Amino acid sequence: MKELILGIESSCDETAAAVYCPEKGILSNPLFSQIHMHKEYGGVVPELAARAHIEKINFIVSQALEQAGVTLNDITTIAVTSKPGLSGSLLIGTCFAKGIAGATGKKIIAVNHLEGHAFSACIENNIPFPFICLTASGGHTSMYYITDWGKYEPFSTTRDDAAGEAFDKISKLLNLGYPGGPIIEKRAAQENFVDYFKYPRSTSKTLDFSFSGLKTAVLYDLVNRGAYDLKTRTLLDTSEDLKNKVSSSLLVCIADIFEQKLKMALKKYPECKAFSFVGGVACNKYIRNQLKNFAEKNKISFFVPAPQYCTDNGAMIAFVGNYKAQQQKFNDLTFEIL
Repeated sequence: MKELILGIESSCDETAAAVYCPEKGILSNPLFSQIHMHKEYGGVVPELAARAHIEKINFIVSQALEQAGVTLNDITTIAVTSKPGLSGSLLIGTCFAKGIAGATGKKIIAVNHLEGHAFSACIENNIPFPFICLTASGGHTSMYYITDWGKYEPFSTTRDDAAGEAFDKISKLLNLGYPGGPIIEKRAAQENFVDYFKYPRSTSKTLDFSFSGLKTAVLYDLVNRGAYDLKTRTLLDTSEDLKNKVSSSLLVCIADIFEQKLKMALKKYPECKAFSFVGGVACNKYIRNQLKNFAEKNKISFFVPAPQYCTDNGAMIAFVGNYKAQQQKFNDLTFEIL
């Protein structure tokens, strides 16, 4: 029987599914985004996210099968995100997947969401092993040393705020909206990515990421300029000029921090043949271009996933499910989330 993997992703605020065929690649990858639901709160509300997954998961999985031109009978293995993420959201996806597997007798694979991101650039690219992967999103900013399919060592993690979280929080500080990343990039482009305020870069010798200090530095820089009132938590200078300059300076700073950490990572793993940049923040064209230039200077190959594989998606879960199926790494129906 031809192997066909159904991937299901529901770790946060996207309900996603995909069908993967080893011979043909990704056959479908529908997704329902909840961004419009969480915008007014400036971040994801777990209870709302879980309810939306309940409403949409059957539709999205059915859509994935229909777009792929297959039926559930054709599927050989179900891969589903089991961790990390919001517990309520994860529960919807895993229970749905377990229900299908239990009713049909199909094999099931529990997939780590971060492993999905770590290998997402491999969906369309033949990346040589070993390589370094930088994954950056709203919840995680980490680096992995990847030596083979499913074999990876996390050597850098997030100590406090992730990069995407910093974008969201500073966007909220400036009353720009949610999610912050695309808004800040658009405003920074209007300033040609000039570093006006020169926010502090990390001086830490560790490879771990920390963006909480950067968020605080931006806040107190605004206070010192008389642009923000700490007591009332009010932005006093609401000019577009200030918002654009803060956005531009912030984006340049975060790109510099990524480059700084990657330079340290290359010293730790001089034998690596490439590095990839994945996760939602990898959609940021400025950061992507800066890291591409960095790679070229260091004579190392650079890979990023297509935009539809950067944010949370079912394709990366199905892709990981495929190589785990080849390795016979199946789970029983008692696996736990988180």
